[in-house]
Amino acid sequence: MLSLDTHGGSLSCADILTVLYFNQMNIDPKKPNVKERDRFVLSKGHCAPALYGALAEKGYFKKELLNGFRTLEGAMQGHPDMTKVPGVDMSTGSLGQGLSTAVGMAIGSKLDSAGCRVYCLVGDGEIDEGQIWEAAMSASKYKLDNLCVILDHNGLQIDGTIEEVAGLVDIKQKFESFGFNVIETDGNDIEKLIYAFNSAKQTKGKPSIIIANTIKGKGVSFMENKVEWHGKAPNEEEYKMAINELKLKSFMD
Repeated sequence: MLSLDTHGGSLSCADILTVLYFNQMNIDPKKPNVKERDRFVLSKGHCAPALYGALAEKGYFKKELLNGFRTLEGAMQGHPDMTKVPGVDMSTGSLGQGLSTAVGMAIGSKLDSAGCRVYCLVGDGEIDEGQIWEAAMSASKYKLDNLCVILDHNGLQIDGTIEEVAGLVDIKQKFESFGFNVIETDGNDIEKLIYAFNSAKQTKGKPSIIIANTIKGKGVSFMENKVEWHGKAPNEEEYKMAINELKLKSFMD
């Protein structure tokens, strides 16, 4: 589903994107810009490979275009660009800014009665950013029950564990204190994710966040829970091993 010229964060959120694009979101690849469509903001934009894989599988563009990932002539750069890639609703990359955009989208949908839901995927390291919490306050103030934030909670960020880097603890209580409906689930379990998203849809009068407990590098044994795979590509031998393990996992599932 995704290019392995990537990092563990793309693998940890692959199941989340699968549920969003193939079970939850009101979208049509044949009408990528229709006003009433649901929106998705990949605030942790460095995990673009997972998003590109989901969009290609959904039919927004030919899968062969994935081979141009991170090439000068290719449209699919290391962070998503809404002007170049069909199906991308927001260009992202500067961590912390995506949730503010998603809040604006959700407010806009309320104002023009478009009826769309807005989903925003954030990362562990990203929620160290103060702008995340400013956006969270706005989401609560405006009672954005059409906004669903998803935290890819794999416990690791670029410099180590979240405890080592910033000491961010009690995430559930923090978001509850900001007025969010908080749902915690296994972010690598499809059925549990579907249940969590359905619960968020039923919540009225406040925004929701799904704390999705995931494994960085999920599905590839030598990548799982390894911080060094935050942003490097496998060599040829590692690539073959990873692909074989992912194919085996897909067959067993």
